[in-house]
Amino acid sequence: MCAQRLRGRRLALGLTQHEVAVRLQRRGNPTTNRTLSAMEHGHGLDLGLLPELADVLGCTVTYLLGLTHDPSAWQPDPATPADQPPLPVNGAGILGPTPAGFAVSSEARTR
Repeated sequence: MCAQRLRGRRLALGLTQHEVAVRLQRRGNPTTNRTLSAMEHGHGLDLGLLPELADVLGCTVTYLLGLTHDPSAWQPDPATPADQPPLPVNGAGILGPTPAGFAVSSEARTR
């Protein structure tokens, strides 16, 4: 998600990778457009650089991490059921089948 947000935000601002790299270099972060390209493709993302990237791109770290749809919001969006991973039924996938004698949900019995 972060790679897509980096590229999308940069393009929305009409900036090239070189322009972003120069802005980061002026702030004391020796970053090249090659490094930015790799980050935008999901490789070598330096999490310590996220605050500077967010500042240069005029957004928040929360936005770059994909936790909000609003580039200026610091608080994550409320999670919706579609955003949540499905919970394992009856411990399947985590602890295996439920041992005999333990309660089993009615939903699990119908499967």
